[in-house]
Amino acid sequence: MSFQTPITISDAIEKIDSNQFLLPAIQREFIWNHSKIEWLFDSIMRNYPISSFLFWKVEETTSKGYRFYKFINEYRERYKTHNEEISTNGISSFNAVLDGQQRLTSLYLGLKGSFGYKEYRRKWEDTEWSIPTRHLYLNITTELQDEEDGRIYEFSFLEKSETEESEIYEANEQKWFKVGAILNYTEDEAFDEFVEEFESSFSRKAIRQLRRTIMEKPIINYFLEKDQSLDKALNIFIRINSGGEPLNFSDLLMSIAVANWTKKDARKEIHKLVDSIRDKGFSISKDLILKSFLYLYSRDIKFRVTNFSKGNAKDFETEWEKIRDSILSTFDLIKTFGFTDYTLTSKNSVIPIIYYLYHKNIYRDYSTKIEFKEDRESIKKWLHIVLIKRIFGGTSDSVLSQIRRTFTDNVVEMKIKPEITSFPVNSIFNHIRKDTSVGDEFIEEVLFTQKDNQYAFSILSLLYPDLDYRNNNFHKDHIHSAFEFNNLEASDKESYGWHTYNSIYNLQMLDANENMSKSNMNLLDWVEKETNENNRTQFLNAHLIPDVDLNLNEYGNFHEKRKALLLDKMKTLLSEKTVSV
Repeated sequence: MSFQTPITISDAIEKIDSNQFLLPAIQREFIWNHSKIEWLFDSIMRNYPISSFLFWKVEETTSKGYRFYKFINEYRERYKTHNEEISTNGISSFNAVLDGQQRLTSLYLGLKGSFGYKEYRRKWEDTEWSIPTRHLYLNITTELQDEEDGRIYEFSFLEKSETEESEIYEANEQKWFKVGAILNYTEDEAFDEFVEEFESSFSRKAIRQLRRTIMEKPIINYFLEKDQSLDKALNIFIRINSGGEPLNFSDLLMSIAVANWTKKDARKEIHKLVDSIRDKGFSISKDLILKSFLYLYSRDIKFRVTNFSKGNAKDFETEWEKIRDSILSTFDLIKTFGFTDYTLTSKNSVIPIIYYLYHKNIYRDYSTKIEFKEDRESIKKWLHIVLIKRIFGGTSDSVLSQIRRTFTDNVVEMKIKPEITSFPVNSIFNHIRKDTSVGDEFIEEVLFTQKDNQYAFSILSLLYPDLDYRNNNFHKDHIHSAFEFNNLEASDKESYGWHTYNSIYNLQMLDANENMSKSNMNLLDWVEKETNENNRTQFLNAHLIPDVDLNLNEYGNFHEKRKALLLDKMKTLLSEKTVSV
């Protein structure tokens, strides 16, 4: 490995365009945000060093059998983040980037590509309205003054719909130059004529500095590894990246898996699974996929390079379809419970469910088969309880390992005990050494959870288990309506218990149609409308409403009686001895 003659940024961009710079499959995907790219361009404009790069020279004979990818040039947050695989047949040699992919991709996107990120307060959807295509522009009106982050040159990704990709864009008395347009000015004379058209000295200075930075100064310093051994390249890659923050261990594990899968494209398969789960409404990363595999097969589930041996990686490939389908089936199940990405407060909580479905070999259509109905109810109740108790907070690996001992004493020799015929809810709690006991103080805190808190769904689902959660036919509802409370005088709000009206103490879960029928009706009128002398008690019990004066001016007494009712019920629900359905 030796230091090579530095090249300019424009040289590097040309090599990316001509597929002379490619990304090996061991590389992770691009993760920088737009601010970091803009900051990088300011840094190079001010002659700050951007660290050296490490390339691996790959000969045609070596490249066969391994996967390589192009640099991404049209990035769209969440929806277009994957690099395109390229066939290296016919390419005599090229440089694979082992270190510096994020910086090179940033330069490439700024000069030759586009970067789309979601507009604030807009929903996630793959449209120009939510995620407008943007190109990088340089403000040539004036330099920045007194910026906290120290920037002098203002680079910004501006929306394509506004700039119409013009070379010079003017808005709000600001003049912007499209950064990528500098590559068009290869001839000095044509460039000088262009620059002289600007009256502002700063405009001329900024554009000249941009051209010098991109096209004249050889600031891409790099080492070149010429040894053709992939194992050596992987070892170098890990040594460079394992010591610092930029690459985490899941990236390293992914690299090893990618390098050792022979028939399938690990990178493509894992990213496709992440996308499929996202389409079900749950955002996960590859970390959960890798953690699930370790949980299924490895004695040690921590993210360590030593836990992802070549043998492990081959097991991962051999069992991939079953692992993938078990994970998908688990998220199908979670969705039938009514969870959303927001209310599933710990993604690690699904891993024991994946383990159970996978090793019992019951993952196919598990969420719909009648024979598993009671089993599903047990899992649902268990999941709500562990989320409310926050079992997986802080020490997830330790808790996961303890839970796995419910299923097996030796994951290498026996994956699941034959006597386990249903999801072992109570055994799991017996194996957890973490203090999960609950007292009145904890339950009172739980019941004070506010309506829009992400834990409110699990709490109310436990209290009201019989609604149609599979079809999302449920609403969170204020028992004494928010409409009534909002219309109270400030002094009355305080005396009536304003601080509890938006909490579980004054919430219920209703069938969607029932809630729409109730609307803003006051509690007394609603109960009288829905009941008669024969069914009033049954109705109040089903809705966990105490049989007291239901006028709003008696809210204090209502609150005390319902608090006692809910405390008793939650004690029973959260007791580890009564979890079974």
